[in-house]
Amino acid sequence: MPRTKHSVQTRARRKKYLKEAKGNAGAHRKLYKTAKETVERGWNFAFRDRRVKKREFRQLWIARINAATRAYGLPYNAFIDGLKKAQIVVDRKILADLAVSEPEAFGRFVEAAKQALA
Repeated sequence: MPRTKHSVQTRARRKKYLKEAKGNAGAHRKLYKTAKETVERGWNFAFRDRRVKKREFRQLWIARINAATRAYGLPYNAFIDGLKKAQIVVDRKILADLAVSEPEAFGRFVEAAKQALA
């Protein structure tokens, strides 16, 4: 069986990493070894931060809802408890959007939660 050479596959693999490293500075863009390390590190950050992003957005929504409910004299945890007792199912993303864009509609949710708590 004749000997095979892998230059085509090797070059393709290296080109893939160097193309992915576009936008990095210095050797992190030009040299294969450092480019590969940088790209793989970036992939790890991207994988991790796709989950972190969800956490951070939930924190943002809760902070916005809390600020809006306190304007009506009700803390966040009591508001959420009141919504559950009133059997109103609205996720935090929608509530935060309503609190910012349509305060009067959000106020109706707060009043419903207050009535359920009383």
